[in-house]
Amino acid sequence: MERYSGDATLAPRGDANEAGQGVERDPVLVIACGALGRELHAIRRANGWDHLRIRCLDPELHLHPAQIAPRLRAEIERAHGQYRRIFVGYADCGSYGGIDRVLKDYPGVERLPGLHCYEFFAGAEVFERLADDEPGTFYLTDFLVRFFDRFVVETLQLDRHPELFDAFFGNYRRLAYLSQTSDPELLAGARAAAARLGLEFAHVHTGYGALESRVARIAEG
Repeated sequence: MERYSGDATLAPRGDANEAGQGVERDPVLVIACGALGRELHAIRRANGWDHLRIRCLDPELHLHPAQIAPRLRAEIERAHGQYRRIFVGYADCGSYGGIDRVLKDYPGVERLPGLHCYEFFAGAEVFERLADDEPGTFYLTDFLVRFFDRFVVETLQLDRHPELFDAFFGNYRRLAYLSQTSDPELLAGARAAAARLGLEFAHVHTGYGALESRVARIAEG
């Protein structure tokens, strides 16, 4: 079974001048949630950004969002002075402004826009429309489909206490899968998750959204 990534640095692959990329550029760093590691590495490979370094923090920090900001501060401190630019691959992510308060101490270090990954993947306008259309919507991304059992079923102890399904999901009406890739297996998994929760199903293909555009600005700037 595939496992999610914990703390890890995704080292660059290949030579900096591979496929005629030209002169090496000074490295830039993305410190990101591990839930974005697969997507960030795919973006890096597709664009040939050999100078882009990706450091992923454990996605389980989302279960303890108050810990995200101090962990980011420690990572930024460790990387300070070693990179041309640093970018934070988190939205607010339940830190209630904690991430922004950390970044105020590091001018030039930016984060992803919005409150959470659903918003920066879908874009603020599309996400707002989805939320207005059905406020009782539970959202999944590619990562959350892959690890639905770990981050939803096991975390909420639904595997041991199925009677809690209604307590947690009784006010939801719809599951919306915001897909980053076109993967039939993930789409089937998202449909299965909706059926398991007893929710209507909706699918919106977002691609990488603001994740790609913001990283491009950092990598090419």
